[in-house]
Amino acid sequence: MAHCPECDASLSEQDDVEFVEMDARTGFIKASKRFYLVACNDCGAAIGGGVAGAK
Repeated sequence: MAHCPECDASLSEQDDVEFVEMDARTGFIKASKRFYLVACNDCGAAIGGGVAGAK
């Protein structure tokens, strides 16, 4: 079982984390990839992130 590094909350269910999707926009050009961040639902600490393909 995983735990949040900041508040030590249990991260055993999908509802224990929040997936935040961010646009990859630079000025008027929109990138073909999307960035996401995984955060603890209890304290909001960033746990991980990555890049996904375009919609």
